[in-house]
Amino acid sequence: MSRSFYMPPLIFSGMGSLAAAGERLRLGEKALIVTGKTVERQPCMKDLKTLLGAIGVEYAVFSDIPGEPTDEMVRAGLEAYLKNGCDFMLAVGGGSPMDLMKAVAVLLKNPEAKLRDYLGQEIPGPFVPMAAIPTTAGTGSEATMFTVITDTETNVKMLLKGPGLIPRLAVVDPSFSVSAPPAVTAHTGLDALTHAVESYTSRLAQPLTDCLALDAVKTILTWLPRAFRDGNDLEARSKMALAALEAGVCITNASVTLVHGLSRPIGALFHVPHGLSNAMLLPECLRFALDGCYDRFGALGRACGCSDSADDTVAARAFLEAVEQLCRLCRIPTLAEYGVSRAAFDAAAEKMAADAMASGSPGNTVKPVTLEDCLGIYQRLWT
Repeated sequence: MSRSFYMPPLIFSGMGSLAAAGERLRLGEKALIVTGKTVERQPCMKDLKTLLGAIGVEYAVFSDIPGEPTDEMVRAGLEAYLKNGCDFMLAVGGGSPMDLMKAVAVLLKNPEAKLRDYLGQEIPGPFVPMAAIPTTAGTGSEATMFTVITDTETNVKMLLKGPGLIPRLAVVDPSFSVSAPPAVTAHTGLDALTHAVESYTSRLAQPLTDCLALDAVKTILTWLPRAFRDGNDLEARSKMALAALEAGVCITNASVTLVHGLSRPIGALFHVPHGLSNAMLLPECLRFALDGCYDRFGALGRACGCSDSADDTVAARAFLEAVEQLCRLCRIPTLAEYGVSRAAFDAAAEKMAADAMASGSPGNTVKPVTLEDCLGIYQRLWT
């Protein structure tokens, strides 16, 4: 059980949160706004720029993030920060700009370092001030101490961490997620569900994360179908934004387990978006872990209304079925349907399993996980 508890010092949430944050976004004199090309064209960016002008903050924009961030993209972001004379950062978008922002903050402490130098350690702060404004309800990166960056030399998705990487300010306005298409809504929503379930069933779970995780799981199972079917459903968007935030707080304090460990190598080698690779793995990984803590999975089943049975095994299996149904409703493809080559996947399986185990995430699973278990789960994704 973890005995520490971290979260952003200040959070604005709900409709109109950006305007409510107002002067609190003045974290320096000039901001580097880190975002993606699509979000750069969204109304939320116009609103942010207008607000920064009103509070007298200059800014430059870095949007050269064509996919999930790599060490090369981070270097480009670092150069933009230094070239423009910025003294703080704002990330607007999904997990990619937030992860890139945090990685730039790491390198600002030592621009000559390589990100891989920080693997396996808690990176000491302080870092430049950061604020996060999510436009998807998924990663919860606005509340986490983690950044995930692909090393282009080793093809490894590196998990880097440090409490100082938690943004100083999180602005969670559900209206900013309305433009997310159904597939993105599904993938990010199932990413948030994975965070909540894994933190609740992690060896590092604690009472403070348990209450947030339970609420997040219940909320996502109820409201993700509505957000998926109708992106303009502001009630569903609001519920999902809050659940993703809760789940982000949970993984910062209770960490993730088997799903994330197996997911990162798939993303690094086959370029499957993170939330989607989690969703592909989620039912099979939960099926594997179920008998390691029937009591925790059973509690999830009862809390979510999947079963009223006092038998943990029955309630746990009912919960697993509810997760499988949600994945089907969200039209999660198989690896084959996504276009991954079975031959290439099999050839990479041993490296992926080794990378997964080396990440440490599978070790947080209550049920012991071996390299052979990882290989078996990878193979079952094709059956």
